[in-house]
Amino acid sequence: MIYYVNGKIEEITPSFVVIDCGGVGYFIKISLYTYNQIKDKKDAKILTHFQIREDSQTLFGFDEKKEKDLFELLISVSGVGGNTALVMLSALPPAELSNAIQRQQIGVLKGIKGIGAKISERIVLELKDKVEAHEENVVQDDTLKKDAITALVNMGFTKAVIEPKLTAILKDNGAISLSP
Repeated sequence: MIYYVNGKIEEITPSFVVIDCGGVGYFIKISLYTYNQIKDKKDAKILTHFQIREDSQTLFGFDEKKEKDLFELLISVSGVGGNTALVMLSALPPAELSNAIQRQQIGVLKGIKGIGAKISERIVLELKDKVEAHEENVVQDDTLKKDAITALVNMGFTKAVIEPKLTAILKDNGAISLSP
């Protein structure tokens, strides 16, 4: 098993990186998240997951251990392969993806290209108790919810009516990001 590759970045695109390690170039598939972390570096240490199939051998690479751990959890779900897991990690940063799974936000997962309702439900069912909570996003969601409640109460709505509806919206669709 190849745990990591450390060396000079020879070529990099949003979907793969080639690392020269001791005169050997390793072709490693990466997520958009990892690409954004290493795109301006000359050298990189990439944690890897080595997948051997009947017709191929593939290295998947990650800049951070939390992303690699989440990738390995995702591919443990029936119907989720390495490429699908990379698409998911490209669509959402690891912390947001973990939160969506833990909070059972099927709508967020279905919003990822190639992920349908059945696979979203299976991912949530199998991984909701296995993924780590990322408190920074939980705090952001709570602040957003409180701000929305305050604004709607100021507009004349009652808190008892709007609070359960906002909770349902956040649970189904996730928090709406206000930053670009």
